[in-house]
Amino acid sequence: MNNGTLYSVATPIGNLQDLSPRAKSILAEVDLIVAEDTRHSRQLLTYFGINTTLQSLHEHNEKQQAQVLLRRLLNGDKIALISDAGTPLISDPGQYLLQLALIEKINIVPIPGASALISALSVAGFPADKFVFDGFLSAKTSNRQQRLEQLKVETRTLVFYEAPHRIIACVQDMLRIFGKQREVTLVKELTKMFETIYRDNLSGILNWLQDKPEHTKGEFVLVVQGFIPPDNKIITPEAERIFLLLRKELSLKQASKLTCEITGISKNSLYAAGLN
Repeated sequence: MNNGTLYSVATPIGNLQDLSPRAKSILAEVDLIVAEDTRHSRQLLTYFGINTTLQSLHEHNEKQQAQVLLRRLLNGDKIALISDAGTPLISDPGQYLLQLALIEKINIVPIPGASALISALSVAGFPADKFVFDGFLSAKTSNRQQRLEQLKVETRTLVFYEAPHRIIACVQDMLRIFGKQREVTLVKELTKMFETIYRDNLSGILNWLQDKPEHTKGEFVLVVQGFIPPDNKIITPEAERIFLLLRKELSLKQASKLTCEITGISKNSLYAAGLN
């Protein structure tokens, strides 16, 4: 008998209309859907009239269940792996099952769709060609601070997920370690009713979070500006080109700031060059 197929299916992160027609078709046709929280995922399937059998696969049972699922795949079954929201394995269970399937040369098919990580990057305004995704920082303060210290001079854009009950503590640690002027785009409740995109420096982000209780509710993505070396004063031809293009539409201060964020060239150097 030919091996079956394991589908890695992205599901909506909020707005149910983001489920692609292809994903809907696959979820209706497979023999089994494995999900992190079956109660949560059942709501999605019910909304679309999908009656496929649903089984749980989470961090506490994954190694045990993966062996059972692998036998089904080897016997020809088609199984869809989904997470509570977004693309499977992005800070969600499923890695062990995927590894086993790859080892056994099971046919694996990604069904792309929603991802909070990519959606947040697309609206953050920081360089997205190179970035570091660090998922959820540790809930333990000392471990979280240690990891932030390791990332303090990382020049690529940083992306983190954070839960509502830890968001203020997380931003406070970032402010202490990265400095109050480091720019951040806070993205909250993506695709949902109270979706919020708010950009400021870390000091401003903390003030905003503490301003109203509802500001700390929801699921968060923090997109953090990469470290800009203070001695990067040489204006390259590419930086000059970008600066001149921005200067046509923006003030000198704004053009200097944005060029600095895009290229890493010192904002003060750009501003001084603009005055000349």
